[in-house]
Amino acid sequence: MPARERRPVGVPSVPRALPEVVGARGRLSDSPLVDDAQVDAVVVAVAPPREAEDGLQPRAGTVDATVRYGVDLAELAERAGGRTFRGAAGELVRVDLPRTHAGSEARLPWSGLPPRLLLLGVGAGTVSDLRRAGAALARGARGLERVVSAATADGGPEEVRAFVEGYLLAAYDQSRRGDRERSGDTVAEQLVLLAPEGRPDVAAPIAAAQRAAGATWLVRDLANTPSDVKDPAWFADRAVDLADAAGLDSTVRGPAELAAEGFGALLAVGTGSARPPRLVTITYDPAEHGVVPPEGTDARHVVVVGKGITYDTGGLSIKPREAMVPMKTDMAGAAVALAAVLGAAASRSARRVTAVLPLAENHVGAASYRPGDVLRTWSGRTVEVANTDAEGRLVLADAIAYAVAELAPDVLVDVATLTGAASVGLGRGHAALFATDEAVARVLEDAALATGERVWRMPLVEDYVGALRSDVADLRHVPVENPGGGSITAALFLREFVGDVPWAHLDVAGPARATADRHEVVAGATGYGARLLIEALDRL
Repeated sequence: MPARERRPVGVPSVPRALPEVVGARGRLSDSPLVDDAQVDAVVVAVAPPREAEDGLQPRAGTVDATVRYGVDLAELAERAGGRTFRGAAGELVRVDLPRTHAGSEARLPWSGLPPRLLLLGVGAGTVSDLRRAGAALARGARGLERVVSAATADGGPEEVRAFVEGYLLAAYDQSRRGDRERSGDTVAEQLVLLAPEGRPDVAAPIAAAQRAAGATWLVRDLANTPSDVKDPAWFADRAVDLADAAGLDSTVRGPAELAAEGFGALLAVGTGSARPPRLVTITYDPAEHGVVPPEGTDARHVVVVGKGITYDTGGLSIKPREAMVPMKTDMAGAAVALAAVLGAAASRSARRVTAVLPLAENHVGAASYRPGDVLRTWSGRTVEVANTDAEGRLVLADAIAYAVAELAPDVLVDVATLTGAASVGLGRGHAALFATDEAVARVLEDAALATGERVWRMPLVEDYVGALRSDVADLRHVPVENPGGGSITAALFLREFVGDVPWAHLDVAGPARATADRHEVVAGATGYGARLLIEALDRL
């Protein structure tokens, strides 16, 4: 294996530290924090009017802040936000309060208090609304140092977690890299959540939110790293570094091992590149970390396989230039699988979890594999190549067959930016979910509802299986005559290598990338799937 290279200037360390979020007891009406000169702003929650109500409605902490500041905050919100501010989740108005002239003996009601109010819309106060509100706060608090909020004072653990998750997810900024961090445009250095006496402590939901957001940041950082840096060897090194830090077992197979063990599809995809493929496996075993499964249950084994194409030119079936530009993120599935096993370790899950990362660069070269080639996969089954730009299902075929035969999973999930058809059919907001097991599908759907990373169940249409028939091999990986439903035929191809293991396939081609910030989603690599899988692991 080659020596590990130094991190180039401008590439983020992995993982990066999250902004600080802490809890404190008290109310805005009496907390000494509000008198702290180090506090830059106080967050005041408001909601839209309901039936028979007039104007913006106070929410947690609003009345306390009104008493403390001596102003009508609802009226101030309407003045500051005009007609556009209605208290919907994700709306925010920043109010910089006036100060007296130097030397004046006049004293304003808010003298000595934080000089800014952040009027934050929380909508109906649902988990989804509070996640959006937290995201809006992150963007509205940029450039501040310390912010105090009572917006979650009336919420339970789920609401607090969602608010903090939204805040941390929206705080991500891919431009803050290494030596190029910008000053004055970063999220607040500390967010303090006030919880009145008698309410549940917020430490546990804050910690859960930090684990989930940290996993998403990891995926974003890996996926946003330029592909001139991020080749299969670099990704494998980063994965091993993180596994070592978490005390997890890892194995890396290089070209020689892959050839000796028969990973024919993975090697074929990577053969056109001067930077050869890798296969990484990382395992978290709860027994090795002192975690005892609940009485009467076994430490069931969940294997997560992630597509890891570190750059995708399309190979000889080359992509148009515009389609190639975002292809540094084509390894997002592998990053999600890595985040899932690290997340299981961080939360001390009772499940045994293994991540399998097939890593390759689909390039154009003298040794590139060709349409018409017949590949022998790890399973021994042969595949006729029809389009070298459908490389993801080939590397997954090797990795899935290996995982089923050698790792003995009780449940197998694969995650991949697999088909444009999935994003055409479902847009950018949903992943396509395919599953052979109803219980596994329900778990993933429930986790999607809890995390806001939405999925849509898609059918495995048996009538389309014939489209995978080949005259020269066991399978053809792209249909001769396309019946439509490209994400379905891709899923059916993967199913051929699953055997009888309960299996789910997440095609995340749509939600894995974004062109603009929206709520907790950020432009670039979104990190979609990390929170969903971590939420689902203990339920699978």
